[in-house]
Amino acid sequence: MDIDDLLAEVAVDSTPQETRDLQELTRCWVAERVAPEILPWPKDLMDSVLERIQRQIELVEDQTGNMEPKTNFKLIIIQTELERFKFLVRSFLRARIKKIDAHPLHIKTQHAASLDTLYPLLSSTEHQYLTSHQSLLSSHYSSSFLGQFPASLQRLDDTTGGISMVDKPEEDKAVFVRALRDVGEVFVEGTDRKFEIKRGDVWVVRWSAIRQWAVGTGTGDVELI
Repeated sequence: MDIDDLLAEVAVDSTPQETRDLQELTRCWVAERVAPEILPWPKDLMDSVLERIQRQIELVEDQTGNMEPKTNFKLIIIQTELERFKFLVRSFLRARIKKIDAHPLHIKTQHAASLDTLYPLLSSTEHQYLTSHQSLLSSHYSSSFLGQFPASLQRLDDTTGGISMVDKPEEDKAVFVRALRDVGEVFVEGTDRKFEIKRGDVWVVRWSAIRQWAVGTGTGDVELI
């Protein structure tokens, strides 16, 4: 461990939990908007953030109507901070719902495979939304046109003939990443391209090549920017 790591640890310990939550929420928000595929649900972070939002809402409701200048000024600060958290949460959830709507069958399969891990892909509410959305979509397709096809052609997740009917995100999409730690050599699959990523480097690279080191999906050695 070098001096930079020691200084980073001291800085984290001296940072208020609320500030750390905001920084982590911002990082998750950026990553979710940039990554081509949905990232694992940050349960601990979201539980903490949603609980803090609820407490602040209750405080504002209790203190509203107090004519004391100091209290009013404090409420303005709390409401401003509250709106910042609410904006990030709403935008973060919209980015995830957009991906669920675009690739429901693919995400459903991925979520089922992630249930035995420490970080399931979806929250319980998101999974409920995915299930309801896919059920309505399947019913609509069936009544509109699929019901007129032979039974063998009615499946939305058919993979016969070596062609999958399940839409997947573009895993080779280019993303901007910043190295938080030394990663070492990275190989781009399907090419003879390889490069070395060191701490502090910023790269534009295929998502499929960097996914295993990205914050939220792998070791957390790199973050999306």
